[in-house]
Amino acid sequence: MRILIEAHVRRVYAVAGESFLPLLDALQREREITLVAARHDSGAAFMAEAEGKLTERPAVLLASRGPGAANLVIGVQTAYQDETPMVVLLETPALDRVAAGELPTSDLTAMFESISKWCVRAEDPDGVPGLVAEGLTRSREGRPGPVVIGVPSDAWGVPYDSAKPVATVRPPATGTLGRSAEAVAGLVDEARYPVVIVGGRARSAREELIAVADELSLPVYNAFRRQDAFPETHERYAGHLGLGIPARQLDALERADVVLALGTQLDEVTTQGYRYPTSQQTLVLVGTGIDAQRRRGLTFRVDAEVEPFLRELRAVATPRTRRASAANAAVHTFMTPPDTSGNTRVHPVDVVRALRKLAPEDTIVTSDAGNFAQFMHRYWCFTAPRSQLGPSNAAMGYAVPAAVAAKLAEPRRSVVAMVGDAGTLMTGQEIETAVRYRAPVMVVVFQNGLHGALAMHQARTQGRLSGVTIPLTDFASWARGLGAAGYTVDDREELEPIIASALVRQRPCVIDVRTDPDVVTPDVRLSGLLGAVRPQDGRGQ
Repeated sequence: MRILIEAHVRRVYAVAGESFLPLLDALQREREITLVAARHDSGAAFMAEAEGKLTERPAVLLASRGPGAANLVIGVQTAYQDETPMVVLLETPALDRVAAGELPTSDLTAMFESISKWCVRAEDPDGVPGLVAEGLTRSREGRPGPVVIGVPSDAWGVPYDSAKPVATVRPPATGTLGRSAEAVAGLVDEARYPVVIVGGRARSAREELIAVADELSLPVYNAFRRQDAFPETHERYAGHLGLGIPARQLDALERADVVLALGTQLDEVTTQGYRYPTSQQTLVLVGTGIDAQRRRGLTFRVDAEVEPFLRELRAVATPRTRRASAANAAVHTFMTPPDTSGNTRVHPVDVVRALRKLAPEDTIVTSDAGNFAQFMHRYWCFTAPRSQLGPSNAAMGYAVPAAVAAKLAEPRRSVVAMVGDAGTLMTGQEIETAVRYRAPVMVVVFQNGLHGALAMHQARTQGRLSGVTIPLTDFASWARGLGAAGYTVDDREELEPIIASALVRQRPCVIDVRTDPDVVTPDVRLSGLLGAVRPQDGRGQ
């Protein structure tokens, strides 16, 4: 407890298990750290990941024997891919004994080694505090990410001398700039069309980034699901590198001769299917622990935190005046909601439009993977810092647990979870956790009765659907059964009054919006795809 408090850990997420009863008891008695008991291990993992992403400080995640540990995998993998600090404590067999329901120690280690920064098992109880201190440090150093520590089941009850020294928790590494800023300034000064792509690890450098964009006239793109890194209303904003981005909005990136990637790993979606940067473009990667890029073309790596690098860059680069790219004009057109008055059913655009109109400017938005999220990405318009939480690995079931953690970490801010019906059925039971911890989140369910993305691909290629429909679910009644407020919306005229009511209620709310299943993306209707493809007869398959 002392080590966790000194490291400013504020919450531990877990599904209570018999494997660490003494630790649970210690957490219950500790006022400075809150034990958040989730309904499922995967929900606890998403909560810990969301808090780490929002605060840039690691939360602690506990898991008991084999099945509990296995349930953490998708949350830990999300933290690894999204560079989120997290410390995972796994209960492992005492003296390498394997009890019912447990995985062998070697298998447990192997399961997490490829999705964690550091995976280690304590060999004796005395080693646990030092490993925890080291894990808290490693989770934030260099490229942030999850660390996994296996703790023998008999370790928690062993007496420990609190005066015994343990490893100190070092502050995050800042890297070293050297002459890197001058070299990059030279590239930017000589470039005709320099462009910036900014990721989640640049969130803390937001003010410096805005100043650099203004002084050097740089177009700025936000990486996939990192739309809060740079304000989308800024005149130098070039767009969000997400799904379904039109060519005109990629104008600045297409013409660029130098690309500055700040605090991002340049994933598949951000690079538009690894199309950018092209081999003719010079790439500058800035951030601690950034992985080397396998690409043709000139690449520079600056191993430094983004904020001090930008501060140095401002000091040595020559202010420039460049015309705004056509991408800036295109993004405003792209983000303007269309007229949906001709729709007889609720259009997903109606939902996002009403939410954005009524919710506070600094509302934190959490989202799952799924086609419904494209409406949020396109029409929400993120302007406030640290206001978006979403997994870049297409993890479903993220939004509701993430919203709970966000509200616990930022109790004064409104938190809205946007989720499809499929994702709600995966981890939506964590709304009960929100009720228990008095975290008044708003969960907006886009219920169209489909796995929209899969239905779209099936319709486009096979001309028919298989295994993608979801029966109509009364989420409002379900929410009320869990102790939350529940609303059902079938008519667009009901949207604004219900959202306004939910925003001021001091209890968790679920709004079940029955959206038009034909509208699968902002630009695609399912009926058009099904009508365009002649179904195969199945022969020869």
